[in-house]
Amino acid sequence: MLDSGCMMLDDQEMPEEWIMRVQGKEYGPADIETLREWKAEGRLLPGNEARRADVDLWITAAEIPGLFDVAAPVAASTRRPAPPPLQPRRGFAQILAEAFRIYRKGSLQFLGLALVVAVPSIAAQLTSATSGASPNVEPDFRTLIAAAFGLCMTVLTMVLWPIYIASIQILSAEIGGGRRIGLVAALNEAVKFWPRIATLCVFVYGVFFLLTIFALAVAVMIVAGASSLAVIFFALVLLVIQIWMFGRFFINVLFWQQFAVLENAGVVDSLRESRNLARSGHSLPWFERPLWRGAFLVSIWTAFVLAITLGPEWSTLRHYFNELTKTQDPQALLQQLTASQQAHGFDIFHFALNLLQRILQPLLGIAFVVLYFDSKSDRRSDPDSAHGDRY
Repeated sequence: MLDSGCMMLDDQEMPEEWIMRVQGKEYGPADIETLREWKAEGRLLPGNEARRADVDLWITAAEIPGLFDVAAPVAASTRRPAPPPLQPRRGFAQILAEAFRIYRKGSLQFLGLALVVAVPSIAAQLTSATSGASPNVEPDFRTLIAAAFGLCMTVLTMVLWPIYIASIQILSAEIGGGRRIGLVAALNEAVKFWPRIATLCVFVYGVFFLLTIFALAVAVMIVAGASSLAVIFFALVLLVIQIWMFGRFFINVLFWQQFAVLENAGVVDSLRESRNLARSGHSLPWFERPLWRGAFLVSIWTAFVLAITLGPEWSTLRHYFNELTKTQDPQALLQQLTASQQAHGFDIFHFALNLLQRILQPLLGIAFVVLYFDSKSDRRSDPDSAHGDRY
């Protein structure tokens, strides 16, 4: 009797652990505190199936004592977009399909958001094209006004860019989670993240710019030292180092936008968590890891941009490339190319393609939000990821 009483006491002191089942995949065991964290993040819904780890009887999460009947109040001003519920890992095609679904469902919001940034940028381009159409004309007051207006529009585009990035994260998370949110509400929420996103933009884009300049300098070195094998070999070594640095930095900043907005992480924390998540998934096949999926997304978008940007100019570019291989005076060829571009003036076809690119650009951000939630779910269910990831 004494032993039985001790056993009953031990059973009462042991915390209950639960198994959750979503779309045929089980998560857990998890104690009540972990379940509350999942519920607070929006990843556990009342209708999800649940059972105690030691009992093979399935109920709903709403029936777990002390879970959904205890709600912690959250101030509206600190509310963050909640991720979608727990679900099995998506395939790459499913990630793309989900991104298109979110874009279609919030098409009006994403179109309005794209126009918020595109209108000042296009106005700056049109002003620049108009003022630069006659380079031989002496500058006058009208030309100076046009140049000042174009500069202001360019600065406005740069100021709006952090808001644009944050708004994509907020809209994607809210619409993907089945919630309705207007464009004005998303913009108001995004403004709060402006200082952090702006700082990260300066750092991330600045490093990419410096790496690009480094690559161009290496290319000039190769052209200038074409007659010296030693110079060419040294330049190729520098180019390999540059590619390695570019790839490493790309890995580290793969998810900085999602952590800065959806996790409300600081500048340093966003970069650190982005690196850890990008390098996670070592137990998965290489093509299912966050790093390679992110690289595939960027590659698809880059190919699309190149197709609509360089496709219509392919014959002209091929002509100039052939001339470049034959000419003895690259400066004269550059002047010829500049004069030819100025002679074209405003091209409605290129304008339409540029506008199409800007309208569809939110798709890339949406796809990364879907990939972020999918990768984070994988990492949470991977016991090796809980102790940190190594590259």
